[in-house]
Amino acid sequence: MSERAERMIQDYPGLGMERDCLRHQLQNFQGVTEQDVIDSMNYSSPEEERVQTSSITDKTASIAAIFRDRAYRLNRDWIDHLTVKLLALEEEIGFFHSALRSLPPELAPLMWDLAVERMTWDNVERKYHFCRATIGKYRKKAISELDSLYAIHDKEMAEYILR
Repeated sequence: MSERAERMIQDYPGLGMERDCLRHQLQNFQGVTEQDVIDSMNYSSPEEERVQTSSITDKTASIAAIFRDRAYRLNRDWIDHLTVKLLALEEEIGFFHSALRSLPPELAPLMWDLAVERMTWDNVERKYHFCRATIGKYRKKAISELDSLYAIHDKEMAEYILR
């Protein structure tokens, strides 16, 4: 049953790096370049039959409108994608932090050091003056508590979505 908490502890460093990368991408967003859009329009061909029904002037205006619309949509969709992904990661990391802080006082600092600070068991032994068996026992108890918190979180989220 401790799969979710264990996975979160294991994946935490990668999630933090991914969150920071997404923040950087959004802060420094340049969008697709005009050349990218021209290339995508140049190499995509219409699937329907071609029938000439307009003059050259109409074609130029139509191409310009399509170009502007496609560039806008690509940039908007990419920003939306990055934003949704960042918000989901921040919610996941935020809940994990609050769940760790919600653990009983004898477990919270130890688990914070193991999960977030990435301290080794040797360093935790020295800091808390616990033997490895005690650290293992506390860690197992904390993971059980975290799983309970995740179950409550999931239940609340499901109730909210289904209401």
